[in-house]
Amino acid sequence: MSVKVLAVGKRHESWVVDGITRYEQRLRKPFDTSWQLLPHSAREGEAARSEESDRILAKLDRDVFVVLLDERGQNVDSPALAKKLQGAFDASRQVAVVIGGAYGVDDRVRERADFVWSLSKLVFPHQLVRLILAEQLYRAQEIAGGRPYHHV
Repeated sequence: MSVKVLAVGKRHESWVVDGITRYEQRLRKPFDTSWQLLPHSAREGEAARSEESDRILAKLDRDVFVVLLDERGQNVDSPALAKKLQGAFDASRQVAVVIGGAYGVDDRVRERADFVWSLSKLVFPHQLVRLILAEQLYRAQEIAGGRPYHHV
């Protein structure tokens, strides 16, 4: 088991690579993370959202625990996120985190998600979201392991 991140968009920019690598080197099973970048649609609006959602859904196995990053999702603290991820691992489920494209995802992806998570009510650039996600996965690992990285 591990975490698979499906992100619509370009490859990581160099400053993002450095940050993600910093956290990925610390991640251990089941929190170790792989990234799969899916291309943007050449379309716009609803047509782009639908095409990108098709690509995302094609990459999700039926039994995977899907976490969708969406600004309209549930805002949770880091211990609650750690508990949710650890619960999926304890149930022997692979975890996939989905980061949609500029137009978001359609209702099919939202309905497929086991958990719709909002990092914040603020909207962040996709590159920054990737870095925040890598840090939060590391933080969740440390919380789940009872280690002192997260201070309350």
